[in-house]
Amino acid sequence: MKDINIGSAISDLKKFGFLNIEPNPDLDLFSEIEKLKKEKNAVLLAHYYQEPDIQDVADYIGDSLGLAQEAEKTNAEIIVFAGVHFMAETAKILNPQKKVLLPDLNAGCSLADSAPADLFKKFKERYPDYLVISYINCSAEIKALSDIICTSSNAQKIIESLPAEQKIIFAPDKNLGAYLMKKTGRDMVLWNGACMVHEIFSQEKIAKLKVRHPNAKLIAHPECEEHILRMAEYIGSTTGLLKYTETDSSKEYIVATETGILHQMQISSPEKTFIPAPPDNNCACNDCPHMKLNTLEKLYLCMKYEMPEITMDAEILKAAKKPIERMLSISKQYGL
Repeated sequence: MKDINIGSAISDLKKFGFLNIEPNPDLDLFSEIEKLKKEKNAVLLAHYYQEPDIQDVADYIGDSLGLAQEAEKTNAEIIVFAGVHFMAETAKILNPQKKVLLPDLNAGCSLADSAPADLFKKFKERYPDYLVISYINCSAEIKALSDIICTSSNAQKIIESLPAEQKIIFAPDKNLGAYLMKKTGRDMVLWNGACMVHEIFSQEKIAKLKVRHPNAKLIAHPECEEHILRMAEYIGSTTGLLKYTETDSSKEYIVATETGILHQMQISSPEKTFIPAPPDNNCACNDCPHMKLNTLEKLYLCMKYEMPEITMDAEILKAAKKPIERMLSISKQYGL
């Protein structure tokens, strides 16, 4: 993969002479971004974990599956991805002829970083008869080494769509993999990767929260560690968690995933209370530092100057597209 790596959208634009001053502080960034979308025939896709301002100006907000589906079908000439690097890569893989922009190229992913392609290739070679299912939170190089991509929304259906005798390598998230092994009864070989956000929830602090909020339900993303999942009254993908809070009768929830989703939960259910599950550190909530690198200011500059742009090696792009298309096909088959 090769990016037009100008670094972060603000500091490096200045360094290379594209921008000499900060955007006018009186500028209405919301209206300016809307203007740029129309002028450039651009679509803005945002993940649920982005800051509220970015979610509010996005054309589509979703989890990894929904974002991939939107990227596949868009007619826009430019895709602006408010998320992290692997998500923008996925959009580029599905739209090789379109320009795909990411407000800050430093918006990476600890889970994706936990699976270096060279080491994973050697790992895969140890299991020649195994089919590789990779969670979408991985690099384009890992996708190119995979047979099927999945998300937390469709992983169970994808695994269950395969013959019972099919041997499977699941990568890169060991926690999601272990959860899926229990759900499907399949014995899979797991790559030892994890998400920094979902691995640091504090069981002790959550237990204390439950004492203070006895009517609150703990809901958790399956990337969480097993001891957190055992406490949870509902486990689901980011979209699954959102939908659960919309339809469930409870009025209070402790949410064990990245805090960005609470914005949409509050919009959907303003009469309910949502409490971020605390991490095992001094912070009150658990933000993804990579997701939060994107800001409204960087988004505006990214759209104005059409950079940083995602590009990648043509062979990697072609190889990575097949397992993503297989995922989308199976998802469509099951109405996901």
